[in-house]
Amino acid sequence: MKPEAITVERFFKENQNQLGLELVAGADGLKREIMEPTVNRPGLMLAGFTKYFAYKRVQALGNAEIFFLRSQTPADRARCYQALFGYKVPCLVCSRSLKPDEEMIAAANAAHVPIFRTPQITMHFISQATLTLETMFAPRGTELGSMVDILGIGVIIKGESGAGKSESVLALIERGYCLVADDVVKVHLQDGQHVIGTAAALTRDHMEVRGIGIINVAAMFGIKSIRSNKRVDLVVSLKAWNEVPDVERLGLEQEFTQILGVKVPHITIPIRPGRDIARLIEVAAMHLKLSITGYNPAQELNERLIAQMTGTPPAK
Repeated sequence: MKPEAITVERFFKENQNQLGLELVAGADGLKREIMEPTVNRPGLMLAGFTKYFAYKRVQALGNAEIFFLRSQTPADRARCYQALFGYKVPCLVCSRSLKPDEEMIAAANAAHVPIFRTPQITMHFISQATLTLETMFAPRGTELGSMVDILGIGVIIKGESGAGKSESVLALIERGYCLVADDVVKVHLQDGQHVIGTAAALTRDHMEVRGIGIINVAAMFGIKSIRSNKRVDLVVSLKAWNEVPDVERLGLEQEFTQILGVKVPHITIPIRPGRDIARLIEVAAMHLKLSITGYNPAQELNERLIAQMTGTPPAK
């Protein structure tokens, strides 16, 4: 499936407040597409060196570029604008609330290139905008299940309808852990190696409890009971007892599942009446946290057994 295009309009609407963006020209060019997830300063291009001009990026104009343009004669400025807007640049952003001159505004309107202003200093804007664009360009997907943060371990809980996902999540929230998403987890790739989970904007902070209905977790349990996003560290699948004929008893072999091409630890927990599923999920998260530090109790026990059979002391 082709990823959704990142238009200037989407970049503006989603980050207007965070980046302090104000549209000053080229409103009819908001449908232009941003092709690369970073920001470029076109100083060299304005000075005449166009060979390596990164025109597919958002263009940031700071003090250096604006005052360079102001120092030019009207004819030279016109040539600069003709050269700049001759490329399919997505948009321009003037930092430090610098005001573009009338010639630039006219040239941008004629070329249908949006111009924005921001009060942020140039490097601060470039840093924030680049992080924002990297997130917007990151591969995305959807995982069916609920997600909680247990002691810093992000856990997606999966299972058939009626398997007890929501009840387990509710029990974990009552124990002081945080809800990230209920039923549907939006995931995206960060830095090409970490899967980040979050809730859909419409259902954030809410969850469905069978027999009760929709509840607002933040209002009921406090703001500490929710998180806006969390790295996915573990996937837990709840399955009926008779559907798991080969249950892992020792834990020597770690299972994995793929999310956006990244291997994430995965375990299957058999369920049946009377089992405290929330407690088992909590223990699974704590066990993973221990294994991250390098401690594996199954491996330790295995070494003890081998040592006893061979008559040699176990390694310490």
